[in-house]
Amino acid sequence: MAAHYDNTDAFREASFTSSSLAGAKFRDCDLTGLKVVDSFLVDVNVSGIVGNFIVNDVDVTPYVEAELDRRNPERVQLREMRTPDDFRAMWATVERLWAETVARAERLPEARRHERFDDEWSFVETLRHLVFATDAWVSRTIFDEPLPFHPFGLTHTAYPPTKASELGMDLAARPTYGEVMEVRAGRLALVRGVVDDLTDAELARPCTRPPAPGYPEQPRSVGECLRVVMGEECEHRRYMERDLAALAAT
Repeated sequence: MAAHYDNTDAFREASFTSSSLAGAKFRDCDLTGLKVVDSFLVDVNVSGIVGNFIVNDVDVTPYVEAELDRRNPERVQLREMRTPDDFRAMWATVERLWAETVARAERLPEARRHERFDDEWSFVETLRHLVFATDAWVSRTIFDEPLPFHPFGLTHTAYPPTKASELGMDLAARPTYGEVMEVRAGRLALVRGVVDDLTDAELARPCTRPPAPGYPEQPRSVGECLRVVMGEECEHRRYMERDLAALAAT
């Protein structure tokens, strides 16, 4: 059985020579400064925050960002938000895109909506994570509610499960698609209410409660919190479009 390492810095600045890392997986890892030389990089799949990414002496970052923007123009819209009207328009885009993705998912049998592809979150798990994102960044940070977390919420994978349990989330829960969609609908409506009432003053209002225990204690504006929520919505929809296509193909 392959070794599994969690929450370790044992490999910081380690050097691997003539070693096999074939099939290795890195999730939520800090690979800053990683250098790979004279190695075989075939069938490699990399996703995450990419910057100054040099491949064979060529920085591929600008190409990757431009191609992502071409395929997903909502990324550009997200970056260019400035005014309350911009935020309202962006959320309308999020609602429209997710309606299309939900319709695509519902053309699959329910079992497929719970199925993981390549060990990534299933469609239902992704919706549960977006419930958590809204609870954390809107209900807790913007509305200053101490414990707004729904039991179906899924934290990001690096968040300690014991802390998630203390906040009222049941990571082992296996709700039906319909149950998750009902909760999800409430969260979408919550954000819609926030952006509908948004003003310049509210956009700049500082929020002092962190999204969840363990997050940095620092003030964040309402606008910053909404950017996080909308960014999560856009990126996770992109992942789901990729994985739903793969599930449909099988």
